[in-house]
Amino acid sequence: MQTKLSTKGQVVLPSRIRNKLGLRPGDPLDASVEGDRIVLTPRKKRGRKMRIIKDPITGFPVLTAGPKAPILTHKEVKELLADFP
Repeated sequence: MQTKLSTKGQVVLPSRIRNKLGLRPGDPLDASVEGDRIVLTPRKKRGRKMRIIKDPITGFPVLTAGPKAPILTHKEVKELLADFP
């Protein structure tokens, strides 16, 4: 993927990268130089605020992370539920 450097020295990360890493505006990134590369690394993963709600259609309890939560893979859901009380 390609992006450009603005006149103010700013870089926009493509949405696919932001979504994959769960990055949101204001998230801190560490910047470093490795050889001739610029490396941006998120300082820490932000915890998702999940809660159990009642499904309005079935009435069953369901796990939600909110309307803007990234789509999770089966493996990620399994890992999250392993730590759920």
